[in-house]
Amino acid sequence: MQSHFAFHRLTKRALPVLAILCTGLVTAQVLPNYALFDGNGRKVSHKRFQRTLGEADVVLFGELHNNSIAHWLQLEVAKDLADRGPLVLGAEMIEADDQATLDRYLKGEIDQAAFDTLARLWKNHPTDYAPLVDLAKERGLPFIATNVPRRYARAVNRGGFEALDTVPEDERAWIAPLPIAFDPELPQYVNMLTMMGDHGSPDMVKAQALKDATMAHFLLMHLQEGGRFLHFNGTYHSDFHEGIGWYLQQARPELNVVTIATVTAEQLDRLPDEDRERADIILVVDADVPGSY
Repeated sequence: MQSHFAFHRLTKRALPVLAILCTGLVTAQVLPNYALFDGNGRKVSHKRFQRTLGEADVVLFGELHNNSIAHWLQLEVAKDLADRGPLVLGAEMIEADDQATLDRYLKGEIDQAAFDTLARLWKNHPTDYAPLVDLAKERGLPFIATNVPRRYARAVNRGGFEALDTVPEDERAWIAPLPIAFDPELPQYVNMLTMMGDHGSPDMVKAQALKDATMAHFLLMHLQEGGRFLHFNGTYHSDFHEGIGWYLQQARPELNVVTIATVTAEQLDRLPDEDRERADIILVVDADVPGSY
């Protein structure tokens, strides 16, 4: 009988310890799937990440288009900034001539099926961008279609900026004001041409610049005094503070523009050397995380 009570007392003392050990084992099995770094390679806490974005006039959130972690974090950032004050959302993924259709959806005049039919939406819109648009709809926030209509980008890719001379006057409202400023010596444009090899051309880089200039143009057009603009774009459009950022700097150098870049890596302990200075904040996602498509 004595040994039974002794065992009972021992068991009661051991249970909290066992619970802690079991919790530790469970926690140890949870692997991180992303990490945040600043441009110098120092890890950034989520609190500091939020504080940095909260101080910005413009946030350029550069994504890898099929990266599910980036899409999740975009939505979390949008919710947080929407709670802090006036906010405008905008995206490369919707073209400027679809703005009227987008506005009708935001106002509830058409449903999702009609929006999908009438606008030229990306194939991953339902999974990756619809939540952002729907957040704007729920919160009554503006959502700006910032990208140039693809037919004009294709025209420039084939015939340079001169191809824009024939665009009808009423359609030029969907393009950055002509002539398009262009610096072919910007490292990202030079690198783009190098990466494309035989498939690249100077006019292809000009088409990229047309997109960058147009996105910057619409961003500035809709940036509200005292508010923020959160823009979603492919990371190459804002990496190393070039692309969209270069055009913003030319037009409004006083703006506090914070950039986020998305990269993948095999490990999350340190920022890969090639990604240093890529952005103010670099989102490093585990390379094993499945893509959204």
